[in-house]
Amino acid sequence: MAAEHRTRRISSPTNEPAWVRWTLILVGLLFMALFLVLPLVAVFSEALRQGIGTYIQSLQSPDALSAIRLTLLVAAIAVPLNVVFGICASWAIAKFEFKGKAFLITLIDLPFSVSPVISGLVYVLLFGAGSVLGPWLKSYGIEILFAVPGIVLATIFVTFPFVARELIPLMQDQGTGDEEAALSLGASGWQTFWRVTLPNIKWGLLYGVLLCNARAMGEFGAVAVVSGKIRGQTTTMPLQVEMFYNEYQGTAAFALASLLALLALVTLVLKSALEWRFGEELAATGRGH
Repeated sequence: MAAEHRTRRISSPTNEPAWVRWTLILVGLLFMALFLVLPLVAVFSEALRQGIGTYIQSLQSPDALSAIRLTLLVAAIAVPLNVVFGICASWAIAKFEFKGKAFLITLIDLPFSVSPVISGLVYVLLFGAGSVLGPWLKSYGIEILFAVPGIVLATIFVTFPFVARELIPLMQDQGTGDEEAALSLGASGWQTFWRVTLPNIKWGLLYGVLLCNARAMGEFGAVAVVSGKIRGQTTTMPLQVEMFYNEYQGTAAFALASLLALLALVTLVLKSALEWRFGEELAATGRGH
């Protein structure tokens, strides 16, 4: 009996009374309801207040369609480039030892510590009318600011850590044993990457891509600085939501915002599914301990 009692005490994670645990749970649920559920309910209720017909008509307006197309285009360019960068950076950091590794990791984390507005201003300084690069590129007909290239550059900057930061700890945990075994059996570098490294990191890579895409489609600060907010040309979905709202087009603003909210919900569901699948794979391979 004494051994059984000790087992129960050891297996219990806390010794707090039940009322403390339930209080913490209720506080957590209250915060989720107040700061997550209620705003989502408000967005969808305002978007559908005048009926589904008005909702669909708002999304089919030229400005809304242009914002949706531009957002998808920017994400389609920025995310694959960040995937390439993330894989290369994580491969170099996790598999090799070289001078400046700590500095490279710091640079990767830089967008997390810099305001997106500041990053947008940096591009204005680099490619603006008073810079060296801006007039030179413009003489060749290349527009960076207030055009799609500037939006893409700003989006890449604020999103490039996501893939790398997911893959670096994963690759470090896996080590180099699998790659060394493949190379010793005669596999080339590319064969090792495609048949060994990539399958080992596939779930972490998908997780990073998911977060990167969500941030790319929802970015506001950096894009607002470099885009110029030219209606129908350089307004992404977040910028167009602000424009609609400032022009007292509430239904159109909330309709477009509901698409971003749906993106957030889908991202949350996929994120949970990937975390579950990734955790299962780690447990199966014995790497979760």
